[in-house]
Amino acid sequence: MIADPDRALVAALLSALTSAPLLAPLTGAAVFDQPPAVPAYPYLLIGRTENQPVGGRAPDGVAGAVAHVLTLTALSRFEGTEEARAIAAAVRATLHNSKLPLDGWNLVSLRVVFVDIYHGADGITVLGLIRVRAVTEPLAQT
Repeated sequence: MIADPDRALVAALLSALTSAPLLAPLTGAAVFDQPPAVPAYPYLLIGRTENQPVGGRAPDGVAGAVAHVLTLTALSRFEGTEEARAIAAAVRATLHNSKLPLDGWNLVSLRVVFVDIYHGADGITVLGLIRVRAVTEPLAQT
């Protein structure tokens, strides 16, 4: 069991997104949780993660439910916004309302709540910001 629900969630997202049939043809399964040293475009980055408890603690001291907000960023150097939009759409189709298995945790909900496509400051890169909200809770111990 991964004691940290945030680590369990990011691991499940990495697994789901690298093997997603809709996403792999677009990114070549290039999904990272830290920026690559030498980026090959396009790719998807799982960046900022925020979480806060939304439930109490179990009698054994384990945290209760946790709400997570994750920011994923599609980075593209394709001329125009089409590629970034396609990646964002594939992420939404893959993740929204899916039931990913988490190590030691139950995924209560997973929703894509926000998408923003925009040109980067360099004038070359197009970014697709994808905000994901999830709620996890510890698995019941038997």
